Amino acid sequence: MDWRIDTLDASCATLVDRCVALVFNAFADPERYSRERLHREIGAADPLFYRQFFVAQQAGEVIAVGGVKAADWATRTHLLYLSAVAPEHRGQGIGRALIKARVDWIEQSFESGRILVSSARTRRFRDLGFRAVRNSAVGGRHLLMRRF
Repeated sequence: MDWRIDTLDASCATLVDRCVALVFNAFADPERYSRERLHREIGAADPLFYRQFFVAQQAGEVIAVGGVKAADWATRTHLLYLSAVAPEHRGQGIGRALIKARVDWIEQSFESGRILVSSARTRRFRDLGFRAVRNSAVGGRHLLMRRF
């Protein structure tokens, strides 16, 4: 493993720009995930609800990014979102490590709660203790939850 995962220093504009570019290219949906929206999500602080991003880097290159934020509609509820791994780095366990880093951070930062994620690929989340929410499948994606 010659890559590492750290919390994103959102004050570093260059690093934020690299994360935005990775997510923008991974989702390839500029109407839903515009660069402006991604900059607001990844690079800006929210005064009411926490938001934290994690970035995987290899030799100074951003190879994966993923966020976690407070759900503004439910107490003690945390959302994993905006996760992407560069195509040339997929299949190396980086995505799974990024999920684990975010789950570990939430569980160390908060006493109790639940973590939600929407994914078409449920196995990696099930392996980390997430369970599918009944009748939640929409468009091939499933809502999964982990209580702690």
